[in-house]
Amino acid sequence: MRVEYINPFVEAAFNILTEVLKTEVKRGELYLKSSSMPVLGITAIVGLAGDVEGRVLFDMAENTALEVASAMNGEKIEKNDELTKATITELANMITAQAVTKLHEIGFQFDLTPPAIFTGNNMEVTDVAIEALIVPIQTTFGKIEINVAIREKK
Repeated sequence: MRVEYINPFVEAAFNILTEVLKTEVKRGELYLKSSSMPVLGITAIVGLAGDVEGRVLFDMAENTALEVASAMNGEKIEKNDELTKATITELANMITAQAVTKLHEIGFQFDLTPPAIFTGNNMEVTDVAIEALIVPIQTTFGKIEINVAIREKK
């Protein structure tokens, strides 16, 4: 996986999370994951197709998603309902849009799927033949993992 694909997502996540959450955001150590891995509880997934193929996951525990949704909506949200899911979807849209704009500026052309939300316990994501880079981001609301699995189209 080329670093040119990853950096725009890392930068966009840092910028957007800092802006919308109005809190300190710290990036943890990046690591690779090549097999099946459990998700944290609430995950938005965006597919990529064109010059590159793959997907980006925005993964967080339910309590983190509730805190993020509360901060973004300016009101306390206490349950994982449609507003929570719509807010996490919008967060994924904002980060992805900024990253894709940067990638288009350096010459990569591809399309995105709208974010889909998955919720629940004991779920796993398995990527066949695409290694995933995990970017852990720590906020005062909890950990958010940006999970990027992108490769050039064959």
